[in-house]
Order: sequence, then C-alpha cells, then structure tokens
Amino acid sequence: MTDTAQNPPLYERLGGLYGIAGAVDVLADRLYDNASANRNPHVAAFHQMKGHAGFKFLVTAWSIEATGGPACYPGRDMRESHAHLYVAEEEFDIVAGEIAATLYHVGVPQPEHGEFMAIIEGYRSMVVGTPAEKADDIVAEPATF
Repeated sequence: MTDTAQNPPLYERLGGLYGIAGAVDVLADRLYDNASANRNPHVAAFHQMKGHAGFKFLVTAWSIEATGGPACYPGRDMRESHAHLYVAEEEFDIVAGEIAATLYHVGVPQPEHGEFMAIIEGYRSMVVGTPAEKADDIVAEPATF
C-alpha cells in the first residue's frame, strides 16, 4: 500500500471535488450575506460587481489545489488578488470564522477541519493589508481574476 493510500491528501478526505464544491457553495452564500464581512466598502463593491458563480468557482478551484488536489486554480496569488480589498485583521477573522462554521455545518471531521483552518491561517499575511477604514478610495473597478 502506498503512503498516499494510507494517508490520502486533505482533498480526498474532504470528499474531493464534490465535497469541496458543496462546502464552498454554502460558504460563499454565508459570506455574501454576512453584513460584517461586507462592512469593508472595497469588499462590498467587489461583491456587487462580481457575481456569486465566479467567486464560488475560484474559491472551489483554490481549495482543491490548496488541499492537495489537482492543479486547477486559474486566479492570481492571494496577495495580488486581495490587494485592492484592504482587508483588516478583524475582517480576516470574520471570514475565517465563516469558514470554520461552514466546515462544521457540512460535517467535516475535526482533524480535517483543523488542517484546513491551518491552511487558511497560513495565508493571513498575504490577504491582510491596509485596513479599510484607513483607505481613502473605493476601487471603482476591481482587478479581474
């Protein structure tokens, strides 16, 4: 038996494409509906200009790659894709909280839950930027993926 068969990647333990897509479907709706997550005017403007479908696709593809699945994420790196959003630490925490709640909601077991949350936490320094309340301008047209 191979090491991969004994210790499958997180991607497989989360249910592969369908498991991850199902979780992201729930997560994206939670994020779009969360008033606190959309308090940042840059995030709110991005959500108004970009639809759910593309967001769900990108988050699903990113999650597949980040968890050891096939390379399929066509977007920019995390630093570049979040630079125009001016994400504050507390906003990152709100999104991380929604991710954690979604993982519980869809029944992800604790070991996989912790492993995925560690991946998310590893991206904090790439996502967090100038706090939104210190930003003077709202991006009229956020960069596309």
